[in-house]
Amino acid sequence: MADHLEASVTLPSDPASVSAARAYVVGTLAEWGLPEDTEVSDTIRLIISELATNAVQHTFGQSPTFTVDVVLDRDEHLRVGVTDSHPRFPRRLPAAVQQDNGRGLAIIRWLTAEYGGRLRIRPTREGGKTISVELPWTVPAQPVTAAGQQEP
Repeated sequence: MADHLEASVTLPSDPASVSAARAYVVGTLAEWGLPEDTEVSDTIRLIISELATNAVQHTFGQSPTFTVDVVLDRDEHLRVGVTDSHPRFPRRLPAAVQQDNGRGLAIIRWLTAEYGGRLRIRPTREGGKTISVELPWTVPAQPVTAAGQQEP
């Protein structure tokens, strides 16, 4: 595989864009060799879903679009991130027992740590922010047949 692969898509800050962001990332990763039916793929799908949902819900109409980036470096590190143009960074909220939302970033932090990765929040030059997750890149081996050959 190449030393460096990148893909990105810009979507409107609309609830329908969350599923489009998930599909885009999972499809891109499948093209790069990560099957869609793996635990890692499911984890990345959840992370992107949370990041895209935050970009739609918490920018309060001040970010008409958000951009999803996927970067694979040297078959070692996968970085997925969402950039929006809203200037406010996410804040940790106290967890209330009856709270229906506000746990997305906590979920992302936990999943990222579980896979040995890291979460970053950086300002953009334009005054917005990028929230990204970097994970070790691990592609599951193809199943081996009874004859000892790898399945396609």
